[in-house]
Amino acid sequence: CLENTDPRARGRGIQLLSQVLLQCYSLLQEKEVLHLVLFYESRLQDHHLVIPSVLQGLRALSMCEALAPGLAVSVLKAIFQEVHVQSLLQLDRYTVYSIITNFMGSREEELKGLGADFTFGFIQVMDGEKDPRNLLVAFQIVRDLIGKNYALGPFVEELFEVTSCYFPIDFTPPPNDPHGIQREDLILSLRAVLASTPQFAEFLLPLIIEKMDSDLQSAKLDSLQTLTACCAIYGQKELQEFLPSLWSSLRREVFQTASEKVEAECLAALHALSACLSRSVLSSDAEDLLDSFLSSVLQDCRHHLCEPDMKLVWPSAKLLQAAAGASPRACHGVTRSVLPLLLEQHAKHPQSSQRRTILEMLLGFLELHRKWGDVEEEEGALQALRAPLCSVVFSAVTEPSVQLQLVGIRVLTVLGSLQGFLSPSDLELVVDHLLRLILHEEDSQSSEAAMEAAGSLAPIHPQSFSGRMIPRLGEELRSGREREQGGSRAPRRPQRQRCLQALAAVSTHSSIVRETVPLLLQHLRQLHKGSEAGSAADVVSVCQSLHRVALQCQQDAESCWYYHETVVPCLLAMAVQAAMQESTHPVLGRVLLEEEALSAMVPVVSAACTHLSPELAAQSVSHVVPLFLDGELSFLPQNSFPCSFQPFEGGERVEAQSRLVALLMAFVCSLPRTVAIPQQERLLQALLALSCSSNCPFTATTAAKCFAGLVNKHAEGQQLDEILQLAVNRMEPALAGGPQRTQALTLLLWVTKALVLRYHPLSSRLTDKLLGLLGDAELGPAAADGFALLMADAPDVLHRGCHADVRIMFRQRFFTDNVPKLVQGFHGAGPDVKANYLKGLSHVLNHLPRPVLVTELPTLLSLLLEALSCSDRVVQLSTLGCLQPLLLEAPHIMSLHVDTLVTKVLGLTSSPTMAVRIAALRCAHALTNLPLTVLLPYKPRVIRALAKPLDDKKRLVRKEAVAARGEW
Repeated sequence: CLENTDPRARGRGIQLLSQVLLQCYSLLQEKEVLHLVLFYESRLQDHHLVIPSVLQGLRALSMCEALAPGLAVSVLKAIFQEVHVQSLLQLDRYTVYSIITNFMGSREEELKGLGADFTFGFIQVMDGEKDPRNLLVAFQIVRDLIGKNYALGPFVEELFEVTSCYFPIDFTPPPNDPHGIQREDLILSLRAVLASTPQFAEFLLPLIIEKMDSDLQSAKLDSLQTLTACCAIYGQKELQEFLPSLWSSLRREVFQTASEKVEAECLAALHALSACLSRSVLSSDAEDLLDSFLSSVLQDCRHHLCEPDMKLVWPSAKLLQAAAGASPRACHGVTRSVLPLLLEQHAKHPQSSQRRTILEMLLGFLELHRKWGDVEEEEGALQALRAPLCSVVFSAVTEPSVQLQLVGIRVLTVLGSLQGFLSPSDLELVVDHLLRLILHEEDSQSSEAAMEAAGSLAPIHPQSFSGRMIPRLGEELRSGREREQGGSRAPRRPQRQRCLQALAAVSTHSSIVRETVPLLLQHLRQLHKGSEAGSAADVVSVCQSLHRVALQCQQDAESCWYYHETVVPCLLAMAVQAAMQESTHPVLGRVLLEEEALSAMVPVVSAACTHLSPELAAQSVSHVVPLFLDGELSFLPQNSFPCSFQPFEGGERVEAQSRLVALLMAFVCSLPRTVAIPQQERLLQALLALSCSSNCPFTATTAAKCFAGLVNKHAEGQQLDEILQLAVNRMEPALAGGPQRTQALTLLLWVTKALVLRYHPLSSRLTDKLLGLLGDAELGPAAADGFALLMADAPDVLHRGCHADVRIMFRQRFFTDNVPKLVQGFHGAGPDVKANYLKGLSHVLNHLPRPVLVTELPTLLSLLLEALSCSDRVVQLSTLGCLQPLLLEAPHIMSLHVDTLVTKVLGLTSSPTMAVRIAALRCAHALTNLPLTVLLPYKPRVIRALAKPLDDKKRLVRKEAVAARGEW
């Protein structure tokens, strides 16, 4: 074939040889490679039909390690001289780029020996390339040419021209493109080329300025992003000539554009320009370009800050802040001119809306000062403005306008965070103003903002807050209690609530935590001991504040341990005392034993334990477990209890004590898994007995949760198997019949969840037991709701925050194992219990990740549609909540059932339950996402049906009806 006179036959021969070489190039020896290279180079002069196969052979040879020195240069010279690359097909052009890439990777020094001839040869190869697949490779070659310092010689402009002709990229990938090349890939690749060397600056910057004037937003954005990228490698020399034009274009865009994207990119580009000019090292005789550039910016923006109508105030402020934010030098250059001007304008504008605008601008510039920290010259200039700045801010926080107060509080926070800026007397005023806003400001927004500000400033000025704010808040709490105990008709509970929230908010420093925690605990004791017992809502308020303090202490080990050893024993002591009083004086102590109060204590105890070190946690748990198992009270702070503490003994006499198992659960279920629980087997048996025997639903549930939390973390082995078998032996007879069926079901649900999360083998047996209960007339509805418990994240136990053993994708595994059984059970169930299976299924599907649900949709959709006909509103709500996102994410599958969907969804828009009506209207809205051709036959019917909910008596329903009907 190789000697055949027919070029097609020669081509086939070379093609076969090239294919063989592509398989075995690594085995070739140096002499063989030399012989083949000379052969292939001579074939480059052959008929054009032969060239593609020749290039494939050369690609194979370019990957050979046994390539003699000089051959790479010889091959490339031959290609540059003999092959008109742009007349070849796309694949053949790609082969040429691959040969060049291979040689650049393995024969760099040889190619550099060609000097600028190599660059010129590549320019000829690339010139006119149009295919995006080839362009990505070509752009990478240009990046390597520049990045690896190949000689560009006199061809810098030619190299720029051959790449910049694609700027800005205008490419839309064809539908179903198998190559997956996106417009963004080409944009980023070209930008990396254009911004790779300062040598392109004289050609690129005029091009960017030209494209910034384009009518196309995409061209503007690409130009601005490229300018920002270039500033990272340019110096003053490259930018100097073009600065006036660049500033003019950026200013015009920010002042005139209606696009937030364009404005944001303009500001980013201005910031990059200012940063670039700030980086350049000045010689003694050189002009400070940053100074002159900032002068231009100030000159064009300053006067807009003084205009009475304040029309261009914000665009000007944004430009100034973008330039100032680039460096300490730029910040000082702008703010020393702008801050006095803004303070002057504040005095001239009495209206609160204008003052708010001026304050917001001041805030922006002050935040830049905070960003750059202590710069002597800068701080000196700012210190000179301390008095007028403080005056303006203190005035703002005393204004009646809430919006002005909110901005004033933010400025106050920034001023307080500037190290050494405020004098001691200023700090006293700051604390006083914040305290006044917290306690006496009617609007809750201002009060909450003042609390957040106090929390931010307390770690910076702990002495000021300790000495001035904490005592005042404590005094306010005490006086509030005294007023109530004295029979005052105005208990001022909202103000007391604010005191509690403020004490928590300001606890952001270890020294302050040691003052606020005793105050909060003292208040809780007073609620417990007072002559008139406080309400559960008061206890909840204190616990919410204690919980916030706990979360703020978790990152500091010292504060965390102080909090733990102070709060946990105190809460336990109060609760134990309340439980003992309950049996002797039922009125006293009742408030701490209410479900609402105990439930509020649970997150406090839990947060106090989750971040303890294993050593300290082990020390603490060695006291708490004996307290509950043996009544060991010695470690509690007030050791004078009227009777023994035996929460696990059973019977009505200790029913109040048994409720405290909630606090035991919060403690032991939040410890790290490495901490050993003392007497764990005995504790598990006691919890198991209590969960099955208690007649109090709260006690039985918390005992079951505590048991499940410990089982989830228990090490594998015989002990775990024995305790689980014990649990199964207790549950099965109780579930079969008797007075404790509900307690047994609760225990079954929590133990199943504990085992499902850790992939324990017994979980499938327990889940099957639960599936069997769906057919039970008495327990079926509760068992169906239990599937929501299995799939959802529990707030207090069995989640990753409390160190539970939670395996990834447990929901997907549960779905795969159990949904087929649910479907099968539904089809075999009697009509009176079918709803239970539908409810269980809808709970599982509602908690499943959407991508998994979409893949399983075809097999489950008919069942979901049947669930819409169920009379149970929980099933209806759950199913509608499941269908709505599927209508948005899988319209083509859903459109196959459009008739049933429309009928059932419209029927539910007149449900007696408001939540169902809202969910149905949202589904009706989501139906518009189906293909138009599918929807058009239903349009008149839907519009007529949706007219009725427009007159619904509930505003939220009317709102959804308007949105849905408008879309139809």
